[in-house]
Amino acid sequence: MTGALRRSWVASACVLALVASPALGRPSEPHRVAVLRALDKVTARVSTLEAPVDATTRFGTLLVTPRACLAAPPIDPPERAAFLEIREIDRRSGRELVRFSGWMFASSPGLSALEHPIYDVWLLDCREPVAPEPAAPASPPIRR
Repeated sequence: MTGALRRSWVASACVLALVASPALGRPSEPHRVAVLRALDKVTARVSTLEAPVDATTRFGTLLVTPRACLAAPPIDPPERAAFLEIREIDRRSGRELVRFSGWMFASSPGLSALEHPIYDVWLLDCREPVAPEPAAPASPPIRR
């Protein structure tokens, strides 16, 4: 098994373990915005990106699209996880090439990371919690 495949498998297993149960600091509350830190290794430019879920944010030649951003409830130990799709625009052909697709964790940025010679991107936080849908009012019991 190659190193990249092994890391992908381990990251997937961790996500299943984290999301399967809302206890013990496992991310379970959805948020609307993923807060990312991006580094251009050539220019040493560091940027903080606020990327809305299901919207594309650009950093250099990278296109970053968060598909989910989950946070642990406030009563649990802090943890953040985001499913990111990172594509790059090829300067020669203009095509978009997938460079990363998977879960990133704020507490363990090296577990599942973008491997790129010019850019680093990692998750910092999730913002703007999605309000839970109100429960339907219970209908009164029918008396006969």
